[in-house]
Amino acid sequence: MTKYRSVFLFCFVLIGLGLLGLFIPGTPESATAGNEVIIIELEGPINPGTAMYVERGLKEAKKRGAALSIIRIDTPGGLGSSMRTIIKAILNSPVPVVVWVGPAGAGAASAGVMITVAGHIAAMAPGSNIGAAHPVTAGGKDIDKTMSEKVVNDMASYGRGIAENKGRNGEWVEKAIRESVSITAEEAVENKVVDLVAKDIDELLQAIDGREVDLPAGKVTLKTADLKKTYFRPGFRDRVLKTISDPNIAYILMMIGLAGLYFEMSHPGAIFPGVIGAISLILAFFAFQTLPVNYAGLLLIALAIIFFIAEVKVTSYGVLSIGGLISMTIGSIMLFEDVGVSLKLMLPTILLIGGFFVVVASLAFRAHRARPKSGSEGLLGEVGVVKELIEPEGLIFVHGEYWRARAKGKLEPGENVEVEGIEGLVLRVKKATNREF
Repeated sequence: MTKYRSVFLFCFVLIGLGLLGLFIPGTPESATAGNEVIIIELEGPINPGTAMYVERGLKEAKKRGAALSIIRIDTPGGLGSSMRTIIKAILNSPVPVVVWVGPAGAGAASAGVMITVAGHIAAMAPGSNIGAAHPVTAGGKDIDKTMSEKVVNDMASYGRGIAENKGRNGEWVEKAIRESVSITAEEAVENKVVDLVAKDIDELLQAIDGREVDLPAGKVTLKTADLKKTYFRPGFRDRVLKTISDPNIAYILMMIGLAGLYFEMSHPGAIFPGVIGAISLILAFFAFQTLPVNYAGLLLIALAIIFFIAEVKVTSYGVLSIGGLISMTIGSIMLFEDVGVSLKLMLPTILLIGGFFVVVASLAFRAHRARPKSGSEGLLGEVGVVKELIEPEGLIFVHGEYWRARAKGKLEPGENVEVEGIEGLVLRVKKATNREF
């Protein structure tokens, strides 16, 4: 028992330290306030994790009194809600924000287009590209026709409005959204989509020195030639949240968590499934706070689990299992609003988890209903042989042991008897009929 307590304590300490790390923010490398540029690196898909990281980076620039913030972007796009969070942070930043698509070979696609044109200054590296902003689902598939028209119109007006507000080519931005066009860095400058081309951050700082930008508080002239570069690095929390904010990963974590906890409750003492299940479920709910969760979908998944458990206790001829699969499928589809779990991931997961719950629930139910194999209860119904005359009490051999036994009638040595009850340390028996020992 002491050993298990030590294991539990060690696991909980690890979990506590891990969860504490989720709240450690990203940190800059240096601390020269007022004469520095904060560089925020936005790479990969745009999701709630990256949006929170960029927001914190811009707040850090304000807190430190930095002269400039640079968002180095290289992204295939991402969630519209996260994109809007980043854009609002840029537009309302009291510190000038430069969005630079770089280094060479980088791209700003989909949501990255709107983030780039939202910058007070927009720049690109040679060999980079921008465009292909037509909205799609989180799985990369086109949205159905009716919904697509609404989403595209909304995104087109949003992107055009931002571009024109910054004096950029709103017509091209709308075309990138409606027709998925894409252009190079040089073409972007010619079409007034971005302001300039710079091969690296040093060249960028030299090129924008002396430029005037509009901030919420008024116009500001940039003095960037001698700024010290400070990188705002993502913390452990940012890296974890960036990974688990993917709807597919959050979905898998939730399923693993539910399966692990159910296995632990139905087979107490297994320990490992319970620990893994608890960690997975906590991470899933941590991801849910940043994702647009539909709680009706979550309830349908919980209802499916109840159906699977009930299947082994109620004679439904498979109706409850089918209902559970349907409930879990609909719940999985509905789980996230505006984004979706990939069908290639969802369907195997539903079949695997559904089968797991049915099998584990069946084993638990059978174990519960099975006749005891040991202890005094395990003797009931057992057949033994009389070793000493019973009149009305004597000695029998049953279940590999000698017991005192009592019967209503006389039983001779060698006769077979059946145990029908227990009275303290004396068995109540009767003559066994048509049974062999």
